Formats: sequence, C-alpha cells, structure tokens
Amino acid sequence: MDSALFDYSLPEALIAQKPTGRRDDSKLLVVNRRAQTLSHAVFRDLPAFLPSGAMLFRNNARVLRARLPGLRPSGGRVECLLLREAEAPDVWWCLLRPGKKAAAAGEFSWPGAYEAVVIGRQEGQFRIRFSLPPDVSVLSLSEKIGDMPLPPYIGKARQRDAADYGSLDKERYQTLYADPARAVAAAAPTAGLHFSQDVLDSLAARGIQAYDLTLHVGLGTFQPIKTGTIEEHRIHREHYEIPQATRAALAQAHATQAPRLAVGTTTLRALEDYARKQPSGIGTYCDEAALFIYPPQSFLGADLLLTNFHLPRSTLICLVAAFLTPGSVSGIAWLKELYAEAVARGYRFYSYGDAMLLA
Repeated sequence: MDSALFDYSLPEALIAQKPTGRRDDSKLLVVNRRAQTLSHAVFRDLPAFLPSGAMLFRNNARVLRARLPGLRPSGGRVECLLLREAEAPDVWWCLLRPGKKAAAAGEFSWPGAYEAVVIGRQEGQFRIRFSLPPDVSVLSLSEKIGDMPLPPYIGKARQRDAADYGSLDKERYQTLYADPARAVAAAAPTAGLHFSQDVLDSLAARGIQAYDLTLHVGLGTFQPIKTGTIEEHRIHREHYEIPQATRAALAQAHATQAPRLAVGTTTLRALEDYARKQPSGIGTYCDEAALFIYPPQSFLGADLLLTNFHLPRSTLICLVAAFLTPGSVSGIAWLKELYAEAVARGYRFYSYGDAMLLA
C-alpha cells in the first residue's frame, strides 16, 4: 500500500499553536459511521453524542517535563530530552541535541542541578547516567528545571513568539486526569486535552463511567512514515499497563455488549493489543504494544474513538482510517473527505487542535 495514500494538504494557519480559551471550547466533528453522516458541534456537547451505557477508557499518563537544559564542558549548550528509565533510576535513555557534539564531549551538566555522563548509544538514543543532589530523582529534577516536550510544529512558533507560554503549556499540555504518579509520557495523549471538569461531570451524570489505563507515549508517535509503502514502515513499541479495575470493566463490556469509547489513539492502541492477546489472570497487566494498524484491519478493543486530527503520513492517521471502515480500505478516501471538510470549516489541527468522534 502506497504511503502517499495517507498524505493530505493543510494550510499552516490551521496548525494550532496554543489551546482554546477553555478546554471544552474546541470544535467536535461527529461522524456516524453506520449512517455515513457527520455533524459539527463543540466538545462540551460530547456526552449527548454517546450511546446509553457507553464505557469510557482513557490514558492517564502524565507528560514528563522532559526537556532538560545542559552545558558541555566547552560551554556549548545541550538539550537533553528524557525518554524512559533504563536499568536504574539514575540511568535514562535520552535524545541529545546536538547529539554528535554531546556524545563527543561525553558529559554535560547544569550548574547546581545535575551532572551527566554519556554511557551508551543505540539507534540515535543515548544512555545517560545522572549524578544528582541527595533526595533528588531524575523525575523531580525534570519537574524543577524541565520544559514540556512540545511537538516541533509548536516549538518553532514559540521561538518566533516572544510571549511566555511556559505556564500555559504546563497546564494545558496535560489532561485533567493525568496521574502524578504516572509521569511516563514523552508526548500528551492529546484527545484527552479537551476534557473539562464540566464535561467529566456531565458524563458521570449520564452514567458513563471512566476507566484508566497507562500507555507510555513515546516520540515514535510523531515519527512520519518515510518508506514507499506502509508495510515497510517499522513501528515503534510502547509500554502499557491496564489495572485490574479496568480489566474487569473490559470483561463486563464484552459480556454486556456495552459500547467502549477509546479516548485517543494511545488508548486504542493499548486496548487493541490487550484484546488481541486476551491475557488470563488477575491484577495489573503490563506489556508492550507494537501494533501497526492500517486499512483494511479490523478492531476488537473499542467501538467508538475520540481523536484529534493527525499529521499526514503518520501511523496515527493510518489507524484512524482503519477504524473509520474496519475491514475495508474505503476509510482512506473517506478520511480525506472528512479532513477536507474540517479544513473548509476552519478546524484546528494536531496536538492543540480540535477533535473528532467516530461513533
């Protein structure tokens, strides 16, 4: 399958550079897949579009303030992006910029905060050992001096704009239900950014209960498909955890045929991996998802999907096209029509952009 099938044109002005005034002010494109109809709403209306008895599943991963400033011994600046813990709490896999100069120096630091040594490298990622003051962890260090790992298309705009968005991004590039103990994401599960407390309360009032899982969102989320065909692309792996309460809810949904809403592609990826493996036992289930879902694949893990508008030639747009018409490739053309409608209506795209419900 030609990867160009998942390309589309987008005016740069529609790439959202900051969030809406209120979380639930964002637009919502509602797609009825069975009737093949669509309607336009705002996100605060979401509860009205969900079927009775629906069960909501969401990713409670907290975005790590992963961008650490650093200085090489020569005085040159380094940006260290935390990805995931390695074999010990003080050893992490990271991205470095500029990588070659940082690796050649072998070490970098930030005065009064940390010292770091490059101890390994694999596929463009660096293994870093941090030396920290007593009672300071890498996670607490990141909360103190780190910046949010905004996507490049937002970061470039921040460099052009003198306004200080730091406090805004700290609040709004994080879901309301992100668990402080689950600071494991290198990027936000962006479909969840639209949920305000009013929307959560409205869902609860309708008897729609939310269940949490954790998928450790990695930078592979933003990795474009550069191969000529979809099948040649090497998908990234992401760790996920599904607690017992959520596993029980999934079993209940299966038994009662309750509609399952996946909030975002990260949630859907974890649910689908879990459903295809059908693990036994009780307790929290932990595994890695290495699924690459594209048309004409079908789904076992969810019945509805809430998602943002994704980058062209991304694995995420492939997944959404498959979910639009499971078992068929016709979702590719239909998704392009929906995206064209969104462009014509002035929807905002990508992480801080608007949302779409596939019902």
